[in-house]
Amino acid sequence: MLDFNGQTVLVTGGAQGIGRGIVEAFSERGARVLIADLNLPEAQALASELSRLNRDVQAVDIDLADRDAINAMIGDLSRLDVLVHNAGYFPLTPLEQITPAILQRTLDVNLAALFWLTQAALPLFRQQGRGNLLVTSSVTGPRVAFPGLSHYAASKAGVNGFIRSAALELAPLGVRVNGVEPGMIATPAMGNLGDPGLSQRIAQGVPLGRLGQPADIAGAMLYLASELAAYVTGQTIIVDGGATLPETLASLT
Repeated sequence: MLDFNGQTVLVTGGAQGIGRGIVEAFSERGARVLIADLNLPEAQALASELSRLNRDVQAVDIDLADRDAINAMIGDLSRLDVLVHNAGYFPLTPLEQITPAILQRTLDVNLAALFWLTQAALPLFRQQGRGNLLVTSSVTGPRVAFPGLSHYAASKAGVNGFIRSAALELAPLGVRVNGVEPGMIATPAMGNLGDPGLSQRIAQGVPLGRLGQPADIAGAMLYLASELAAYVTGQTIIVDGGATLPETLASLT
């Protein structure tokens, strides 16, 4: 049920962190995987590394704030089974210091790109009679808050609204739309949070006793893309080690 041989999977922001974990998981299970990333050298390095393991992985240079580039990228494909919008933009910025440029790029990459990717993929999904759209959302915004990430939180709350609405609209086409809400995951992106000791303190407060790993998110993505989840659409799965469970912070001190 987790065999993706013959399927084409596109992962945005797949060069590192959670995206890399998703690319590795799908390619390991036989999918042809396209890494769509602004950091082309890193994406190419990952593609080369996985190709040496006899996996079918290619890198594509893309700025997800550019709608025309998105249309061109997907327009070149003859098949697309799973579209994973994982790329994210979240510079840690106090609310009063957020500029129009910061807010616009956050919304363009995290939320608007989801609309353009979906629109571009629909002709292929229609042609195939089915499709899977997956999104890396976040607990930040839909569930909890983090100082300096109000712009990011707003974009991810929007992502969850998109997941539900798009799932309803696209169900007649055989397209399922779901997402994963990661908690704190041990990736290079945690450096954006500024405090080098923050990750250790966060890990101590997670009920399962550790930070998440990219493979933890990839596992949820595999499930949602598979026939095991054939009757699941319009949903998000929280993968946070139980971090959002405590009613108060008292249990974390």
